[in-house]
Amino acid sequence: MDGNDISMFESAGLRIAMENAEEYLKKKADYITTSNNESGVAKAIKKFVFNEE
Repeated sequence: MDGNDISMFESAGLRIAMENAEEYLKKKADYITTSNNESGVAKAIKKFVFNEE
């Protein structure tokens, strides 16, 4: 995520950052998922949409 996307990130109801995100984003995140290489997006969807761990 580029710095110009920070306003979108801050206005989101649930802020999820990838494990390999910039540190300033991870500090603002509600949850940090794994990297893209480890299916982080799918894991976040399973956790927050389907309530699976």
